[in-house]
Amino acid sequence: MNQEAIVTIEVSLGERSYAVVVGRGLFEYVDQYISSRYEKVAVITQEEIPWSLQLSVDSEVFTVPKDERAKSLRVVDEVSSKLALFGLKRNHLIVALGGGVVTDLGGFVASTYYRGTDYINVATTLLGMVDAAVGGKTAVNLRQGKNLVGSFWQPKAVFCDLNTLETLPENQKRSGLGEMAKYSFISHDTLEGMSLLEQVARCVEIKAEYVASDEREGGRRALLNYGHTLGHAVEAQGFERSLGEQLTHGEAVAVGIYFAGKLAFKMGRIDEARLDEHRKVLHSYGLNHRLPSWADKDSLLEYMKRDKKSMGTLTFVLDGRDGLEVVRDVEESMVKDVIHEL
Repeated sequence: MNQEAIVTIEVSLGERSYAVVVGRGLFEYVDQYISSRYEKVAVITQEEIPWSLQLSVDSEVFTVPKDERAKSLRVVDEVSSKLALFGLKRNHLIVALGGGVVTDLGGFVASTYYRGTDYINVATTLLGMVDAAVGGKTAVNLRQGKNLVGSFWQPKAVFCDLNTLETLPENQKRSGLGEMAKYSFISHDTLEGMSLLEQVARCVEIKAEYVASDEREGGRRALLNYGHTLGHAVEAQGFERSLGEQLTHGEAVAVGIYFAGKLAFKMGRIDEARLDEHRKVLHSYGLNHRLPSWADKDSLLEYMKRDKKSMGTLTFVLDGRDGLEVVRDVEESMVKDVIHEL
């Protein structure tokens, strides 16, 4: 293993601090980490993930359904029952091996099993590496919306082996790029010209800093949700209708970012040049910024009203002259106008 190709970023949370390790050929290191600390391990993954861990401790693999179907209370119940039959205890370990769906689900199971069991994330997608696997936000979905049942439960470590990205389908690459584009607006950094290792590490650094300053999203960490209010609504609508052309998470977030830019422009928060910058950044990542033709524009509003940031009113992370901020009590008529303009 080439130590020079490894970057370690710490998520600083006092006693709950942990390392995010980014590099190539990390799976052997994962086994070393686990075998030195735990005697029994449950690996949660999905069948379509072409990667596996060779562990030198007592372990068993538990597969969950494909895509967002895995993030349900029914699957939590099924997996937790299997963990109990396996004999997993609080002093053992859960490993979430996969993309954002698996790390969200695995983390939530870990947070509730025995009222809190250690877990680590081994991210195998770009989305998981730059966002979902880091920060301790775990959740499952309800029919009424994405991630409405969840918890804050920090992993003990996160491993991002860049070799796993070589097997990603194109739509999953775009999903990760949607989150990377988001960081361009949060930090005003440009990732252009960086190597893949540097890009992933920089995104992790940005997220780690926000998590360290606001672990439970009581303030500035909410800015990491830029583009997610409409993005989650589009994503949930497509999944509920079982559409063959539904967007991945990051693709939906890209549409949500442009929507947020247009809403900010309509409210007089940004000028036309800044709105055009939104479109240019998204296009630089090869991302579409328009609503898909199948989107039901009227029901999107209902999904957004149930967004986690909402306190009974329409709430969005919006751009402004001083950067991003959470804006509450946005007029429904204005939101409808912008949706129809998309």
